[in-house]
Amino acid sequence: MNETVFTVTALNSRVKALLEADPMLARVAVKGELSNYKVYPSGHHYFTLKDAESSVRCVMFRSSAERLRFRPESGMGVTVTGRVSVFPRDGAYQVYVTGMVPDGIGDLQVAFEQLKAKLAAEGLFDPDHKRPLPPYPGRVAVITSGAGAAVHDVIRVLGRRWPLAKILVLPVRVQGAEAPPEIVGAIRYANRYQVADLIITGRGGGSMEDLWAFNDERVARAIYDSQIPVISAVGHEPDVTIADYVADRRAATPSNAAEIAGPDVDELLAWLRQQDARLGQALGGRLDTLRRKLEQLGKRPALTDPEVYLGTKAMALDYSRSRLAAAGERLVGEKRRAYGTLAAKLDALSPLKVLGRGYAIAEKAGAPLRRAEDAAPGDRIGVRLGEGRLDCIVEEVHHGEERTEL
Repeated sequence: MNETVFTVTALNSRVKALLEADPMLARVAVKGELSNYKVYPSGHHYFTLKDAESSVRCVMFRSSAERLRFRPESGMGVTVTGRVSVFPRDGAYQVYVTGMVPDGIGDLQVAFEQLKAKLAAEGLFDPDHKRPLPPYPGRVAVITSGAGAAVHDVIRVLGRRWPLAKILVLPVRVQGAEAPPEIVGAIRYANRYQVADLIITGRGGGSMEDLWAFNDERVARAIYDSQIPVISAVGHEPDVTIADYVADRRAATPSNAAEIAGPDVDELLAWLRQQDARLGQALGGRLDTLRRKLEQLGKRPALTDPEVYLGTKAMALDYSRSRLAAAGERLVGEKRRAYGTLAAKLDALSPLKVLGRGYAIAEKAGAPLRRAEDAAPGDRIGVRLGEGRLDCIVEEVHHGEERTEL
């Protein structure tokens, strides 16, 4: 029997052709767990799909990977669709994946939860970042579809509640691949040119697919970066989007957003009337109090009979003046007597008085001599008398001699 001899390349090509000729392998759905998931700079995704007993290599090219709405991760259970073929270089068969959905929940829900967790970790939902809404907005920018019911609801409700606001509609698509960049562009335009005091962005209700533009990361970051406060009004009450988490306020519906955006003019007018009445009552009460006080002051003697009042005050002034003068004289006399006493004591202690009684003070170089040993024979000393002074020369010094009592 003659055997066909293949080269390795020819064998791999043969197996590849056989696999690709099988219609069941041209489009397969395979369920398993992602393992060793890697994304290369080229944009292609390489991974292994495994179950409890086996594994198969998979590749998803960039064109297919760009359509994913969630971020695949190792350990995630998924179902992939694609075709089975052989990579001729390695001779190993693999699944060329064109689609992937997570098990249990849809890919949109997985993408929503992944983006929500990512932005929450970055602080985009932080309450401290949320800006307060202006209490009385003069201009409100509405970023939504120009033909949808949402814009008419906002105009109708806001026009009824707060007609003083000027409404500027920035029409954008709110569904489809073109919607996120248009919404982002409108938010940035409103901020760049400061066209409004408040932004309302959203749309009516729908499926998760319909609302997906408001789960886009680009829209979330544009709302977070907005310097103008943003109200997110997407869908009906059960619908919550990423935009709702990032916005400064969340409204259940576009109509609810219009109610939040501005006060009710009728309620404001009623409040102003109430405040006007309260202010009038307060002013009236204050005027009555001042009027009574003025009447009491008008009955005082200074106003009813000023001549008698001034005369009484003049008498009191004269009495005070007399008392003040007497007190001043007593104080001056006491001070004068004290001065005489101190002067007499000072005069008694004066050295001049001592000199007047016949005593003298010997000085050397201007300083008094207290001891004989402070001078030496030949020293020039001065002797101060009661009247006059003597300049002398020391001829002899006697030490230790007893003092002569006078």
